[in-house]
Amino acid sequence: MAALKVIVASICFQGILAQSSSETTVSTAVPSPSAALDSPLPSQVPDPPTQAWCPSEIFCAGPLLQTVNVAALYSDPKTFVDKPTNKPAEDVLFDFENLTSGNVTEGQIVDFVDADFRGEGLELEALTLDNFNEDPPFLANVSDSLLRAWAQTVHGYWTQLIRTTNSSVLCSGTACESSLIPLNHTFVVPGGRFREQYYWDSFWIVEGLLESQLYDIVNDTLQNFMDELDTIGFIPNGGRIYYLNRSQPPLFIQMLFRYITVTNDTSILTRALPLAEKELDWWQENRTVNVTSPSTNKVHEMARYAVNNTAPRPESYLTDYLTANGPDVSPPLNESQRSSLYAELASGAETGWDYTSRWFSNPAAGNSDLKQLNVRNTIPVDLNSILYRNHIIMEQLYSDNETAAMKHHDKATSVREGILDLSWNSTKMGFYDFNIASGTQNHVFSAASYYPVWSGITPVEILRSAEDAFKYFAPLNLVLKRYNGTFPSTFLDTSLQWDFPNTWAPHQYIILQALRALPSHIADVTLFALSSNQSSFNLLPADQLGISESQLPSQTLLSGVNATNLGHQADINTLNGTVLNGGNTTIYEGWSQTLQRELANRYFASAFCSWHATGGEIPGILPRLSDAELNVTQSVNNTGNMFEKFSSLDIDSAGRGGEYTVQAGFGWTNGVVLWIASVYGDILATPNCPALLANTA
Repeated sequence: MAALKVIVASICFQGILAQSSSETTVSTAVPSPSAALDSPLPSQVPDPPTQAWCPSEIFCAGPLLQTVNVAALYSDPKTFVDKPTNKPAEDVLFDFENLTSGNVTEGQIVDFVDADFRGEGLELEALTLDNFNEDPPFLANVSDSLLRAWAQTVHGYWTQLIRTTNSSVLCSGTACESSLIPLNHTFVVPGGRFREQYYWDSFWIVEGLLESQLYDIVNDTLQNFMDELDTIGFIPNGGRIYYLNRSQPPLFIQMLFRYITVTNDTSILTRALPLAEKELDWWQENRTVNVTSPSTNKVHEMARYAVNNTAPRPESYLTDYLTANGPDVSPPLNESQRSSLYAELASGAETGWDYTSRWFSNPAAGNSDLKQLNVRNTIPVDLNSILYRNHIIMEQLYSDNETAAMKHHDKATSVREGILDLSWNSTKMGFYDFNIASGTQNHVFSAASYYPVWSGITPVEILRSAEDAFKYFAPLNLVLKRYNGTFPSTFLDTSLQWDFPNTWAPHQYIILQALRALPSHIADVTLFALSSNQSSFNLLPADQLGISESQLPSQTLLSGVNATNLGHQADINTLNGTVLNGGNTTIYEGWSQTLQRELANRYFASAFCSWHATGGEIPGILPRLSDAELNVTQSVNNTGNMFEKFSSLDIDSAGRGGEYTVQAGFGWTNGVVLWIASVYGDILATPNCPALLANTA
């Protein structure tokens, strides 16, 4: 392991500020209730049942958590549950009981939290890495000098996201209480409010760490997950006790395989294989149901997301509370309905896609009503594809154990048959989630459609010809021809963060990997459709997207002082070069290589341009934008943001919507940047970023 040096010398125990000698700063959010301090607290519905899986009377469902949240002290409910106490738990509970024995005001709750809690995240320490290689070999793959320098800058961001548990102030015993799940090894946080280790984020973080040759940090990450499997029995959503009722897309086995493939460190398997089995058993026992196919009448064992939960999520308590009990809920929900909704909200969080119309009983553009969540009745094509790939990997890892290998081979075969039977639509040439309640495929087309081919499940219809394979990827071609950004989660604009126009780094990686998985005799063919003036919508199989062309969201472009709505039919051949950043055509390029080149360049453009538009600079290479330009993005005091999500429409900005403010940091965004730099570096071209002042002149 590389030597690690703690750079946080001290913690301010009054919970005001913890600051390191580096740029990493942990600060306490200032309470800012919307009501006056002398105002009484709003009335509350009865406390929900205590949750057996959540062991705290402070940070889990109960009177204290509900009262503090109803006071609405912070814009993000996660702030409070990330604050360790500064006294024993029984003293905090005693203070709360005394406080609530009579009428309570907003100001009294503010005083209580200030007196009894420290700053959020103070249980964690930032670290520096000794012997950090500032010039890793993958940078040599990037031909463009500006993008090489920028990739090097992103590589350097790992030093700002490394954390360890702060053992000197870690709450244990009766000293104090914290929601943190202590970890024994170093880890990388996503960034922003996500100040602890997260499960599926770590897959793409690991991809970037491997390119950066930070193999010891990858090993530490895997060891942390194995510790959780050993002690908890599964890998929770994130490193807090309020995540102990749910997991996330199960990518541990794939992280393990990537680590072994790159480092050849097979010694880790002695511990890892039994624990990998334990995780698969957990998903089999807790998240698997029998589903009868309406077309073949076969019964398939398929996985779903289904969390046992009858209370608001602690980290989103007020959000869930208002979803179930807000003034717009009419008629009011009864206790059974509230409990069911809370289970759906937690299940939606377990998917990683929290939230999207993909999970709705009646999905439609403009519909963001979370009371329509139908997650537990959904058989997600991406989850089952991940599990299929896990079993394939386990089969390979058991090369010296024929019995164990055959067990995973048979399970993979079974899951593959279920995915093809329930989710593949050979007419639409796409994969769709299956609905248990209706016994039919859902009609929402999403980025999840590309998980099966990435995982190694390629239907025979895709393999018939290049033309048929292209039909499967025709939605990607449409995005690259009609929008300035990358591939959205869905094509429904609902204001939910996993719907249009938001695009996410993991999906771009999955799609690129799916394209790379095609056999050469399919992928290397030159298709006339890509270079002709045919409508990109007309190239889609009928009803593939589930919406008409007129229902497609519109790309708005800036020209001079006017914003022009280009409408739904504005393909790139009619836009006079205003949809940009596809890179430069290479000789003898097959259609798959064309789409990969365009998507890889578009992802780099989205990450780079939004970073530059928020204050990013590279001394001596890329000057900082003017204050007038940075005022447009409210970034005069910023030094460049790596956002958690982007926009299909505007590559100068982050995505939008969701339960919390768009976060910057950001682990999986950085990881995919470095992976693309390594794999596609020779075809990346300097991005053309839209002028920030074009709309304000």
